[in-house]
Amino acid sequence: MNFNKKNIDYDKIQRMKALKYLEHYPQNIKTQIHQLLASEKLDKYLLKNYPKAHDIKSDKALYSYTMDFKNSYLKKSLPLSKVIYDGKINVINDALGLHTIISRVQGGKLKSKNEIRVATVFKNCPEEFLRMIVVHELSHIKEKNHDKAFYKLCTYIEPKYHQYELDLRIYLTYLDKYGKLYF
Repeated sequence: MNFNKKNIDYDKIQRMKALKYLEHYPQNIKTQIHQLLASEKLDKYLLKNYPKAHDIKSDKALYSYTMDFKNSYLKKSLPLSKVIYDGKINVINDALGLHTIISRVQGGKLKSKNEIRVATVFKNCPEEFLRMIVVHELSHIKEKNHDKAFYKLCTYIEPKYHQYELDLRIYLTYLDKYGKLYF
């Protein structure tokens, strides 16, 4: 193939980079978000729909918040031993949160513990976004794969799950371009 500088659309490349959290969404949604970015109104969209950050700042409060969901929707599932904010989770490259199962030998028995870790960046975001992440990670206790059953469970626990996920991705786009919106 013959590549020359005239054939490369640098503007298109920049638009794609700006919407990296939304790459699997339909083109009409990406176009709307790009228009909000271009007109510098993305913050207005987010603040109109999610005017304030939650007040769940400590690991203890996060554990209690998560356990309320677990006890309401997943009573018979495996217990949770730890729920914390984790500063080592890099949202940009890795994940929003993590569900892990830690196996340890205690005496002659193998014990497993479920843990949920949420990226520290979500200490200052709307409660709906934190809820979406918690619901997502809790759903992994019962459903390991991102399949139809997994998303059915997510929407059972939080009916607006998909809207919150989209808006969270829009928020991450804002964070990437402009920095913090909620303090």
